[in-house]
Amino acid sequence: MSAGDHEDYDYVVDADGDGDYERIQAAIDGAKSFPRERVSIFVREGVYEEKVTVHSWNPKVDLVGERAADTIITNDDHFESIGRGRNSTFFTYTLQVCGDDFRARNLTVENTAGPEAGQAVALHTEADRASFEHCRFLGNQDTVYAAGAGARQYFSECYVEGTTDFLFGGATAFFEDCEIHSKADSYVTAASTPEREPFGYVFEDCTLTADPGVSEVYLGRPWRDHAHVAVLRSQLGEHVHPAGWHNWDRPDTERTATYVEYDNEGPGARDGDERVDWASELAAAEAEAYAKANVLLRESDERFAPNWYRLIAE
Repeated sequence: MSAGDHEDYDYVVDADGDGDYERIQAAIDGAKSFPRERVSIFVREGVYEEKVTVHSWNPKVDLVGERAADTIITNDDHFESIGRGRNSTFFTYTLQVCGDDFRARNLTVENTAGPEAGQAVALHTEADRASFEHCRFLGNQDTVYAAGAGARQYFSECYVEGTTDFLFGGATAFFEDCEIHSKADSYVTAASTPEREPFGYVFEDCTLTADPGVSEVYLGRPWRDHAHVAVLRSQLGEHVHPAGWHNWDRPDTERTATYVEYDNEGPGARDGDERVDWASELAAAEAEAYAKANVLLRESDERFAPNWYRLIAE
């Protein structure tokens, strides 16, 4: 089958050979560099065992799976298998997104290195104006690396699982209506928000769940001094540690990190004086600053990134 038989897309990827390409990377490599219009790639259901990179010269890519549970990009690289010294973590990705204005829908991205393998990234995104809708990100330690100085990323109705620091990095990332699932007693976030950025990771209307037997999970610890994480209007399971947040045994970060909550519910929600005293509960007026459009939009987006503007402003 050719892409012409699927007229809504520029290219069709089919692992069984009934498309324009059999591999996702081949479709991306075959796309026009720095295109004027968006490039849409439809990925038929199947298991694609490959490392995929959306390069910086491949902006405006739509990568759309047939169904999230059945359209799977998988790899098993991990820290020790890479063998490139202390920075090996950053080479372990299954999907790496560097091209701005990227949009993914209906995909699973997984790193199948086991829980004993250490750092093993499923999604590495450092693109600006990148969005992920109805996607699943599966792994253990360091599942999603949301990074990029000044980069903005949006996750809607996604499922993210992991053990330790499974959402980490310095991007401004907004998670809306997502399920964040802990598989071990550890830490959900390890933000490294740059000091100059007004926001880091924001969780809005999310549900935090855990495997049976998991009972002591911290919402975050500061990978870098100015980590910024906000959890708003979310359901927090009983696995969330009463203290909520951890200083990574660096007391100085208690003065520089920003950890805030607002109007959360569930047994793991902030209750009385149990949270650490250096994290705070926002007032209603303060919480308004964390609205999606305020976090993710810039004045120029309406003109220069209309697709992103519409997605976030809707």
